[in-house]
Amino acid sequence: MYSNIIGFNPMLADITAAQPRPFGKEVEQYLQRYPDTEHVDIYLNDLNGQFRGKRLPVAELFALEKGCYFPLSIYAMDLAGQVIEESGLGQQAGEPDRLCLPVPGTLRPCARDPQHHAQLLLTMKNAEGEACELEPRVVLQQILKRLQAKGYYPVIAAELEFYLHDPQQQPAVTGQCPTQSFSVDAPERHHALLNDIELQARLQALPLTGVVAEAASGQYELNLHHSARVLEACDQVLALKRLTRQIAEKHHQHACFMAKPCAQSAGSGLHFHISLQDEQGNNLLTGAPGELSDNMQQAMAGMLALMPASMAILAPNVNAFRRFRPGMHVPLRASWGHNNRTVALRLPCADSANQRIEYRLAGADANPYLAVAIILGGLLHGLEQPLPLPPSTNGYENDSAAPLSLNQREALTLFRRCQPLRELLGPAFCTLWYTCKTAELRRFEGQVTAAEVSWML
Repeated sequence: MYSNIIGFNPMLADITAAQPRPFGKEVEQYLQRYPDTEHVDIYLNDLNGQFRGKRLPVAELFALEKGCYFPLSIYAMDLAGQVIEESGLGQQAGEPDRLCLPVPGTLRPCARDPQHHAQLLLTMKNAEGEACELEPRVVLQQILKRLQAKGYYPVIAAELEFYLHDPQQQPAVTGQCPTQSFSVDAPERHHALLNDIELQARLQALPLTGVVAEAASGQYELNLHHSARVLEACDQVLALKRLTRQIAEKHHQHACFMAKPCAQSAGSGLHFHISLQDEQGNNLLTGAPGELSDNMQQAMAGMLALMPASMAILAPNVNAFRRFRPGMHVPLRASWGHNNRTVALRLPCADSANQRIEYRLAGADANPYLAVAIILGGLLHGLEQPLPLPPSTNGYENDSAAPLSLNQREALTLFRRCQPLRELLGPAFCTLWYTCKTAELRRFEGQVTAAEVSWML
């Protein structure tokens, strides 16, 4: 599902792209194509990748060129949409507003009703009018700037797994809607739904290259095309998740992107394929036949070194850590290997021009901006630091690789102590993430579960 970009000019990537067309012109062209549009959803993506915003009448669309205001506390919300007061961004601070501006190229039809309903991504400014350092999209943008300043231009491709199930049933209940791994014939009840996902993806200009049936019953994987526009690629992952949920709802199904919705079945991941190019479009990870290039070794060494502390972001909640169990094609150590799906960094089969790394840690519930920031931050760390690459592994039996944190509290502790991640992601963001996730975990642990009640002690 991956190949190099033919004729790709890295100078056209995210940060160095030419000035985008004026927003007013983008609106005009959109309304020419969708003249019956009545409403537009404007939104930001919070720490968890959830959509936070509001609906406006289409007449207000042109005025958005000057921006609108949302509270900074959007970046301190938990999964239930409640502001975490420990962040200091809630009532204690008076919930200050910040200016938000449209992200060029993100005005798209909404899958619920594409003829009458649009959607638009915003980005927030801080109090000084600069990019907001707490916004996940901006965290990634800053790492991309650092890479490109050194002449490095990453190319990524995402693979996103999810379950389809009846809203009244648990995902992956045996026999509810049987599918087989890599089957090309989806069950009848899913066939029309998957066709609609592909249709709506085309309407939204999302580069969906295929839908794959995964190992568990009712589980599928969405493959997105490789892209040198890394920010845009992450925008597209989140847009595709929203689209999939909306289409599933139309078909009286639920699209579940939880990392581990069923204890007995495979979890759902968000895998990224990463390569690195220079200004001429040459693959900097390419090595001689049968050998790893210095860049490849350094990039992987950096990723592996930061991996245990990175789990706090790649597994962003209690459920996400349930995915890491033996026998589920999920890495349990900071490991790498050739053509092996049990390791964290997999080197897939590829010719020299397409040599790349598949990063297999993030769950489907991870924020794609932050997952890619972790990946590229580790890559940059390795290119800047002379780190040794540990030996490759053939699977779980390699005890020499560093173990990964398999519970959230331990991962958060490692994250807080990891100075390289704090420098890469920014101290303000890291403090916010640790504070919010620690508070979220404390509240979860304060609940008495149905399983405990069932003990009848």
